[in-house]
Amino acid sequence: MASSQNSKKQELPPTAWAVLGLLSFPGERTGYELKKWADSSLRFFYWSPAISQIYAELRRLEELGYAASARSGPEETRAKRRYAITDAGREALAGWAADTAEAGPPVLKHGLLLRIWLGHLAEPERLRAMVGEHLERTRGELAAVREAVEHADGVPQWSFPTLALRWSERQHLAELELAEALLTDLDGLAQNRQSPGRQADGDAPTPG
Repeated sequence: MASSQNSKKQELPPTAWAVLGLLSFPGERTGYELKKWADSSLRFFYWSPAISQIYAELRRLEELGYAASARSGPEETRAKRRYAITDAGREALAGWAADTAEAGPPVLKHGLLLRIWLGHLAEPERLRAMVGEHLERTRGELAAVREAVEHADGVPQWSFPTLALRWSERQHLAELELAEALLTDLDGLAQNRQSPGRQADGDAPTPG
């Protein structure tokens, strides 16, 4: 039985564990409610699954016995299916959450930096504009994070999500600092280009 449980665990993608994690907090939730909560918490430090992904994972979790659902009664004008974690699901999730080997290193995919890396193909002012747009977007995200922290702060069952949101707040502040430094670097590079200096020999900037 244990080997069967382990094989099921290994087959689950991170999205499934994220959805099961959302169900691990008190109460029953619809797929739509899970999406709203993912948008106001998970997306700030991981990512928010699409609503289609959430429903696909809910079906998978039900098949595994990790989640159960029931339709609402006639008292609601529109029938809704609400989901809850099962004891087996909670046990599996606790095991996965405690397995540090599966956490892996952080993965950074920074679309702006990819374009900066290709800056030799762009106009300097366009690069500065992109960094400015990134700053504005990050400030908006920071405001959303702080709103989520304020909403969750003081709610006992959300103590650990609050810690993750506070980490995300600091991460967004750091991102703003990095973007401001990038603007300074772009200005310095523009000044260097205006001054005569060593010409590149065309070799890629790799060691060795």
